Amino acid sequence: MKVLITGANRGIGRALFDGYAARGDDVTGTTRGAASNGWLQLDVTDPASVSAMAGRLNGQPLDLLVCNAGVYLDKGHELGAGYGADVWADTFAANVTGVFLTIEALLPNLRAAGGKVAIISSQMGSSKRAGGNAFVYRASKAAALNLGRNLAKELAPNVAVGIYHPGWVQTDMGGKTAAITVDQSATGLIQRFDALGPKTTGCFEMWNGEAMPY
Repeated sequence: MKVLITGANRGIGRALFDGYAARGDDVTGTTRGAASNGWLQLDVTDPASVSAMAGRLNGQPLDLLVCNAGVYLDKGHELGAGYGADVWADTFAANVTGVFLTIEALLPNLRAAGGKVAIISSQMGSSKRAGGNAFVYRASKAAALNLGRNLAKELAPNVAVGIYHPGWVQTDMGGKTAAITVDQSATGLIQRFDALGPKTTGCFEMWNGEAMPY
C-alpha cells in the first residue's frame, strides 16, 4: 500500500510513519526540512510547495493520504489579551487551507488508486463539545471537520474521506501529562484508516473507534 503522511517528522505523524514502515507499506513522509530518501519537502501553507510535492508524485497511484500537518498557535492565549489576526491567518493556513490544497493536488493520485484520505482533526472541533478558550485552534479544527465531511460527499464513491481525533497524546502539543502515548494513538489510527471505505466515508472518530459528535 502506498501511503503519504504530511507533517511526519515528529509526534503522531512520525509514529504513523514508523508504524506503516514496520508493517511493510510503501510510506512517504513530508517535512518542512530538506527532501531525502522516503521524505518529501512540503510546507502546506505554501501553494508552490504543495504543487512541487505533487509534481514529484506525478502518475503514482496513492492508496492513503494522511493530512496530519497542523499547528496550535493560540495555546495559552486569553480572551482580550491574545488571538491576534496573524494567529488566525497562520492557523487556518496550516490546519484548513493546507489540508484542502494537499488533497486537491493529490486527487489524480488518489483517484487512480481508489484511495482514501484521513484528516487529523480534534475533538476540540466538535460543536457539541465546545469548552471555551483556544478559539482559533477550535475554529480551525471545526473547519477541517466540515471540509472533510463535504469532501466525503463530493468524492464518493471513488475516494473515501475520514476525520479523526488522535486522542490527548503525549507530544510537544499535548504535553507530558497527556492520556496516551504516540504509539498508542498511531496504532489505533492505523486500524481506523484500514477500516475506512465507501460505507464509512465522512466518519468522525476517535483513535480507538469511538464515534465523535459533530
